[in-house]
Amino acid sequence: MTAGAMADVADAARSMRRATMVSVGVAVVLIVIKTVAYALSGSVAIMSSLVDSALDAAASLATLYAVHQATTPADREHRFGHGKAEALAGLLQSAIVTGSGVFLLFKAIDRIVTPETVDHGALGIVVMVVSIVLTLGLVTYQQRVAARTGSIAVAGDRLHYLGDLLSNAGVILALVLAGEFGFLRADGIIALAIAGVLLHGAWGIGRGALDMLMDRELPDEERAHIIAIVKGHDRVLAFHDLRTRRSGLSTFIQLHLVLDADMALREAHEVAEAVERSLIEAYPGAEVIIHEDPEGVDEHDGHAERIGV
Repeated sequence: MTAGAMADVADAARSMRRATMVSVGVAVVLIVIKTVAYALSGSVAIMSSLVDSALDAAASLATLYAVHQATTPADREHRFGHGKAEALAGLLQSAIVTGSGVFLLFKAIDRIVTPETVDHGALGIVVMVVSIVLTLGLVTYQQRVAARTGSIAVAGDRLHYLGDLLSNAGVILALVLAGEFGFLRADGIIALAIAGVLLHGAWGIGRGALDMLMDRELPDEERAHIIAIVKGHDRVLAFHDLRTRRSGLSTFIQLHLVLDADMALREAHEVAEAVERSLIEAYPGAEVIIHEDPEGVDEHDGHAERIGV
């Protein structure tokens, strides 16, 4: 790995750690605010938002630990690194959120069947507006970190708080409808929608975590990018057996290059090194394994993807 790639990985790791610490801090503040609001109002919509914030705090703590593990360098016992710790945290987040979504689903149905008066609507609205402001700032920050690092843990944590933005807006609507227009069932209906958001988010987090644990191939557009990079080297005649996967901050790329059978070993090595440098430039921190095959010898040549064909 080049010095520049190592610096990029280290910077990404620092950004991930900061993002998770900030999310824990915001979750604690929101829990305190919403606990007071629920104690005064008794609103199931506020309670659902409070439960969601509590889950966010638990998930953020799990993410904080997972990110610490995932950004730990490879060691003697874990030579491929610790990146899958992120996926394990994602599965935990998915399980917690699923349980919470099911719980809120039943509570929402109960409140729809047996509606209750919602008190202190104005206080609830103030609390939700404060929550929206804090959460919007956090989500914006997490989005930048997740986009730059590709962290499934940070992206999963962001999904929790993105759900908060939607649920907080829904709580305001429920309080207005119940307090100003007497539509008492609005509280339960909004809570039902929040439960749906939680369950949908849990599915997305769980699916992404399983993809990483099962070594799913990179998306087609990324594989196409890798193929274009390989094809960009004119001394490469063809390639085959491209395999990719991602584990935390690390991207793993393996492929066979088909080279001129008369090429000297040193030249073949130089070509492979050039391809590897290009791939690492595109995917900082990537682990690239390249095998060189002489044209007309390798048994896979018939299936190789030929350059320019």
